[in-house]
Amino acid sequence: MLWFRNLIFYRFEPSAELTQEHLEQALAEHPFTPCGSQELSRSGWSQPVKEAEEMLVFSSNGFLLVNLAQEERIIPASVVREQLDDKVALIEAEQSRKVYRKEKLQLKDEVIMDLLPRSFTRRRSIEAILMPQQGWIVVNASSHKQAEELLNQLRQALGSLVVKLPLTQISADKVMTAWLQGEAMPQGWVLEDECELRDPMTEGSKISAKGQDLLCDEISAHITAGMLVKRLALEWQQQIRFVLHEDLSLHRLRLSDEYREQLDADTPEDVLAARDAELARMGLEYARLLPELLETLGGEPQH
Repeated sequence: MLWFRNLIFYRFEPSAELTQEHLEQALAEHPFTPCGSQELSRSGWSQPVKEAEEMLVFSSNGFLLVNLAQEERIIPASVVREQLDDKVALIEAEQSRKVYRKEKLQLKDEVIMDLLPRSFTRRRSIEAILMPQQGWIVVNASSHKQAEELLNQLRQALGSLVVKLPLTQISADKVMTAWLQGEAMPQGWVLEDECELRDPMTEGSKISAKGQDLLCDEISAHITAGMLVKRLALEWQQQIRFVLHEDLSLHRLRLSDEYREQLDADTPEDVLAARDAELARMGLEYARLLPELLETLGGEPQH
């Protein structure tokens, strides 16, 4: 089933020509190809749905699914260090002189270039859904660094892409902290059993709780002492469970068992038709969830 495990989302204003066809043509100029023998890494666009061969953009209900493929060569730092030490020792012994930092850096590059053709490679993918009608780009990434990698590649392919992380009137940590102090939650939002608290005045001071009642006296005492909730597990509309972080990223998204069973029962037998339906459902759920999430945090600032 098509479903993002992590979610970082951005506001964007699509240009009028951003259609599936236009995006397909733009990405086709930057296809993924494996690393060459002397390359450390390579990235490019590949088909987001393996059953839809040669399609770099999979579309359903106006939602555009893309996939950035990345490959990198794995050269353990310990191996580089050992071979560099051997080279330095040999030069110093044969030439009776000391090898200094500038020359060591040059020798290190030579070691890496020598190891590249013999190294293993590792691949990963970063998926995203462009939602032009709703003005969102959602990226299946666990870190902003990964999400920015995809956006930079997308910007390069399209020529320009203006995106921004959403802002809210109230910070997420304050709202999540208030919920654990007993403040009423919006309709459809329910606490799960996991959170992380941090002391904003003491670096490195954090407490993680999992598998327990988050409204218990112990957690309440930590909040009273000045700690804030930085991560909180939630359920939305009895359909989606996730961990909300203070930076508005969503982690470990998963469907509730009941909702997954319902979707499985409605999934077409044809594989491509099933993927089409799954993308439409995923896009529609995000189109509902994201505005509601921002609204629970006081809404976006009015400019």
